Amino acid sequence: MKVLVPVKRVVDYNVKVRVKSDGTGVDIANVKMSMNPFDEIAIEEAVRLKEKGAATEVIAVSCGVTQCQETLRTAMAIGADRAILVETPDELQPLAVAKLLKALVEKEQPGLVILGKQAIDDDCNQTGQMLAALCDLPQATFASKVEVTGDKVNVTREVDGGLETVTLTLPAVITTDLRLNEPRYVTLPNIMKAKKKQMDVVKPADLGVDIKAHLKTLSVKEPPQRSAGIKVPDVATLVDKLKNVSKVI
Repeated sequence: MKVLVPVKRVVDYNVKVRVKSDGTGVDIANVKMSMNPFDEIAIEEAVRLKEKGAATEVIAVSCGVTQCQETLRTAMAIGADRAILVETPDELQPLAVAKLLKALVEKEQPGLVILGKQAIDDDCNQTGQMLAALCDLPQATFASKVEVTGDKVNVTREVDGGLETVTLTLPAVITTDLRLNEPRYVTLPNIMKAKKKQMDVVKPADLGVDIKAHLKTLSVKEPPQRSAGIKVPDVATLVDKLKNVSKVI
C-alpha cells in the first residue's frame, strides 16, 4: 500500500511573522522556512505505518516554488521513499492544492493520504476535506490515533465532546492532530541518504489542473497590541470598570 503525504513549506514556527510595509502579505524575505508542523506529524505517521508493515511506500508531495525541494528532502530524511514537487511560482489556495493532489492520487493510486489538519501560515483547515470530496473518498479529520487492519483503517479523532473512533474503508484521507505522534529527530546520515532519493518535478499543466485563484486578499494587517491589564482593590471597582468599558465598546 502506498501512502501519499502532502507537505507545505511555511515560515518556521519560531519566527515572528512580519507584515509587508504595503500590507500585501507576509514578509518572507530572509526568513527561516521549514515544514509545516502538522505535515511533519503526517510524515512521521506514514513512516511508522511502513515500519509496522502496513505500508510499502511513502511518497511526499509539495506544491509551490523551487525551494520546496528542501522541505521534501526533510520529508525523505524522516523516512519518505521518494518525493514529487508540483512546481509553480503562483500563489496556491486550498482548492488549487486539493485539485493538484487529486491528480496525483489518480496517478499514484495510494491506499492512504495523510495530511496535516492545517497549515500554520493560513490556518485554513480545508485541503484535506476538499481532497476527500474531489476524490469521493472517506475521510477522518483531527486524528490522534491511526490503526490499519487489512482494507480498513480505524481512526481515533478529537472532537469537542472528547474522542470519536471511526472505521474507514481504504483508500481514505486522514488529517493529523498534534497528539497523533512526536516526529523523530532527523539525523545527519538520513539527511545525506535523502539527497540520493528520487524527486520528480512536474508542473500544474502536466497534471491538467487549473490553479487560478478564486479568492483575493485585499490587505494584511498585524493584530492590534493588547493593552496592559490593571489591578482593582475590590469587586465594586471591578464592576464599575466593566460597566465603563462596555459603554465605550
